[in-house]
Amino acid sequence: MKTKGLFVLILIFVACSKNEARRPLNPKPSTTLLSETVDHSKALNEIEVQKIEDYIANDSLQIYEVSKSGFWYSYQKKVHNNASVPVLGDEVIFEYQISDLYGNPIYTKEELGLKKYLVDKEDFISALQKGIKLMKVGETVIFVIPSYHAFGISGDGNKIGMNQTIKSTVTLLKIN
Repeated sequence: MKTKGLFVLILIFVACSKNEARRPLNPKPSTTLLSETVDHSKALNEIEVQKIEDYIANDSLQIYEVSKSGFWYSYQKKVHNNASVPVLGDEVIFEYQISDLYGNPIYTKEELGLKKYLVDKEDFISALQKGIKLMKVGETVIFVIPSYHAFGISGDGNKIGMNQTIKSTVTLLKIN
């Protein structure tokens, strides 16, 4: 009985002793790590933009414009009247599809269905949020969207991979 009591007393003493924190083997300041991560991301983005620019240069069927926001777009069907474009708070209805950069379908318009979207009031693909505000009812536009304006480093968790450039063809059907 005395040995059990002595054992319990030693166990309590050892458990209550102060533990010292372990130090990293190769300490690196966090600012250095952050700087390296930013530099790596910039390099990946430059490679992606170059790939997009090469694709656009070889696409003789479309004339692309680059937006101030960093995506490319080309009108398949353009409306040449003074119709209004969507503004903050408007509800728009559109159909769209998503493919990879080379036109291989990822999500068809049948899979995605009609989309209702409140302009600048809902979270959506950031490039399409900005691109829809360029469109008039009846227009169809092809958007070439770098990953950092689409689904980023995580993809969509389904069919769109990490850091994947996408193309989306959007037809604006209605502005409310």
